[in-house]
Amino acid sequence: MSTSASARAVALAETDPVAAGLGYKADATKVDAKKYPTYVSGRQCAGCQLYAGKPADATAPCAIFSGKLVSGKGWCTAWAKKA
Repeated sequence: MSTSASARAVALAETDPVAAGLGYKADATKVDAKKYPTYVSGRQCAGCQLYAGKPADATAPCAIFSGKLVSGKGWCTAWAKKA
């Protein structure tokens, strides 16, 4: 029996060095907008082109954080609007 890649993935911690470097927050409402001026309210991982899940998924893989699941309600400085 095989296990899917997402089942093996673990949740991305905000303290992960890459996550911290990109200002990742699992809850976008907790982003410090003064520290991260590119943040705009309402932008969340689920609406990012790097998010490999459906918009309604609670978590999904992200192209930036290999092997980790990001929160659909999260945000980081790599956010780019889905086409």
